[in-house]
Amino acid sequence: MKWLILILGIASNASASVLIKMAMMPPRKFPSFSDPVSALTNWPFWLGLGLYGGAFLLYAAALARLPLNVAHPILTAGAVATVAVFSIVIFRESFYWTTGAGIVLVIAGVVLITVRVA
Repeated sequence: MKWLILILGIASNASASVLIKMAMMPPRKFPSFSDPVSALTNWPFWLGLGLYGGAFLLYAAALARLPLNVAHPILTAGAVATVAVFSIVIFRESFYWTTGAGIVLVIAGVVLITVRVA
């Protein structure tokens, strides 16, 4: 169950980032006081904000079940790697070999941090 909570936290955090990016792309605008109606109708912004809140609650739940030095690196690195992949697939952003190498190195680093060697 603790790993499912962590995976859902990663998915929630990464999805929130994608939605916030969508909310800032034309024809949508950043919520502002000068145009409050556009802020209210910018559903990706509000959904992304809600998912960030959900990710925080899932992170807190994961911390109740896992050590901080395991939960935090996995959640953070998992979200970074997932957002990198989403940015390529959803937004057609450029994929360089350094992006792939960075994702591999981040995952390798998290494995080294979280694995217990006796």
